[in-house]
Amino acid sequence: MPCFEYAREDGQLTRANNEHVCGSVSFGATRGQEWQMTTLREQDKAPLEFWFDFASGYAYFAALEIEDLAERHGRTVLWRPFTLGAAFKVTGAQRLSRTPLKREYARHDWQRLARWKSVPFNPPADHPKVGLPAIRAFYYVDREDARAAARLAKNIIVHYFQDSLDTDNPQAIATLGLKLGLDSDRILAGIPDPDVKAIARRHSEEAISRGVFGSPWIFVDGEPFWGNDRLSMVERWLAEGPW
Repeated sequence: MPCFEYAREDGQLTRANNEHVCGSVSFGATRGQEWQMTTLREQDKAPLEFWFDFASGYAYFAALEIEDLAERHGRTVLWRPFTLGAAFKVTGAQRLSRTPLKREYARHDWQRLARWKSVPFNPPADHPKVGLPAIRAFYYVDREDARAAARLAKNIIVHYFQDSLDTDNPQAIATLGLKLGLDSDRILAGIPDPDVKAIARRHSEEAISRGVFGSPWIFVDGEPFWGNDRLSMVERWLAEGPW
């Protein structure tokens, strides 16, 4: 028999005890109440993989929207910071902010995007930073609490581009973590941890092995999308399926 999940009055889908409900369904409301029923997939929907560099201007704008986009389609976001420098060693490219002509246009475009979206744009004066302490802090927290790590990642990139957060300064990252309810001393101890460094390095290697060469980079069920300007395409892909 088919499996179903049914909608609450607030429009959110629910399942009894988080399990697929097959056959007869016991409703907690009166029998006369209408319930919207939707066929379940055999497996839960995979999260959107959000690969990005903390110093990527276009990733900043995408980071402001990616969670809401995912939620509209019943998805979550898997935050995956990495260093673009690792990809540039393979492609031979360099950051927009360090490339003549492109550098000037990128800064102009970021400022224009910020005005369009009515959000601050104030990166560090010495932008772009490498941000290894920020990446390692994320993966340290991610080992124990993925949700806390996601909050940390979003706050790091937002504060980098809005408040000039120094992502090369472990103390600055730990202080931000403390404001989010994390243990700043543990973050400071975790950033130089050899195991954490190895985890961060493996994720950069994974990004390259999967063809990631830019930021932001989004995987939707394995399908790659590069750039903040692909968010509308991601939205349609999620709504209508592959084409």
